[in-house]
Amino acid sequence: MLDNLGALNFALILFWLTLLTGIMYGLDLIVFKKKRIAAASEALTQFDASSALSIRAAEGEKAAVQARKKLQEKLLRQPWWLEYTASFFPVIATVFFLRSFIAEPFRIPSGSMIPTLLVGDLILVNKFTYGIRLPVINKKIIDIGSPQRGDVMVFKPPHEPEKDYIKRVIGLPGDVVEYSNKRLKINGQEIPIREMPDFLDPDRHLVSKQLAEKLGATEHLILNNDDAPSINVALSHLPANADCEISADRMLCKVPPGHYFMMGDNRDNSIDSRYWGFAADTNVVGKAFFIWMNFSNINRIGSFK
Repeated sequence: MLDNLGALNFALILFWLTLLTGIMYGLDLIVFKKKRIAAASEALTQFDASSALSIRAAEGEKAAVQARKKLQEKLLRQPWWLEYTASFFPVIATVFFLRSFIAEPFRIPSGSMIPTLLVGDLILVNKFTYGIRLPVINKKIIDIGSPQRGDVMVFKPPHEPEKDYIKRVIGLPGDVVEYSNKRLKINGQEIPIREMPDFLDPDRHLVSKQLAEKLGATEHLILNNDDAPSINVALSHLPANADCEISADRMLCKVPPGHYFMMGDNRDNSIDSRYWGFAADTNVVGKAFFIWMNFSNINRIGSFK
């Protein structure tokens, strides 16, 4: 699971804020600002004809110019209800555009992607790698690319569509994915692994077996616990129509069209496609690509595989 940096449905809130402030910005530009300018012009004309004369006589030309400038600023200033709406539109619109179409920030709250991503990592997710999608409804309108094996992807899972999950893409549409005795096969081909030094979890101070796994051109690190079963059948709630065979030591699934088989890198501490099925392409959020901060360890900043 992921923590979005914002409220429960920040995208929808930001959309409505952008719409509201945009309407007020447009009204101010077309209607209210013109009225302020007209009123200011009339008032300044009267000032120049009457009030300024007495100021010039008593205090001189410099005082008259300063008084006129203050009056002009006062008359042209937006009322408070426009300052708190229209004036914020450029900033809110920029944030909405960047977050919807360029990159979105998330926080890693759990250890399912250890050792690739640690608890507390603040990451950026590319929103256009897999195509341009309309914000809020997440409908793809321009097809740029599609998820590849080995990508670290953010998506909304079928059993909790209101939440964002982050896992690694294991199986593509049409693939036959087998996970048996901690070994992964795709379309009958066993995925190469090599042993790495054991991993020490910095938060729980637990040592885990660490392996390097290669999916296509991508090599990444995974964790295994020899004492844990490959599948915790008790946690499984696969949909009835899932084309899968499952037992404590083996799972075999055929990935349906328009879906992906997802797994966490912390294989024995991840609730993923082994338990809830497949991630739909319509629920893809984007590709995770960069750690921009971890307040507990700034050395975490950088890209990852």
